[in-house]
Amino acid sequence: MAKVIVQHQVADYDAWIAVFNEHQTVRKSHGATGHSVSRAASDPNTIVIVNDFATLDGALAFTQDPSLPAAMAQGGVTGHPQVWITNEADAAAY
Repeated sequence: MAKVIVQHQVADYDAWIAVFNEHQTVRKSHGATGHSVSRAASDPNTIVIVNDFATLDGALAFTQDPSLPAAMAQGGVTGHPQVWITNEADAAAY
C-alpha cells in the first residue's frame, strides 16, 4: 500500500476539513482507500494527513491532480505543505 503523507498549516480547521471531505471524490478517483487526519497537540491548525492508496501510481497521480492547489487554497492552507510519498513496509495494530 502506498501513502501520501502531508503536513501543513491551516487558517481554520473547521473550514479546512469541510473542503478536505468534499475533495474525497478526487482522492478516490486515484485509488485512495482511506485516510487519517491528526492535529498537533501544541497547535490544532497544524495538520498531518495520511492518505492510503492501493498503488504507488495512484498516489503519485493524486499529488499531480490539477484540482489539488485550488482545494488547498479554498481550505485555507497557509504556507507550503511538506509531502512524503511512501510504500508501506510494515504495519501492526495493537
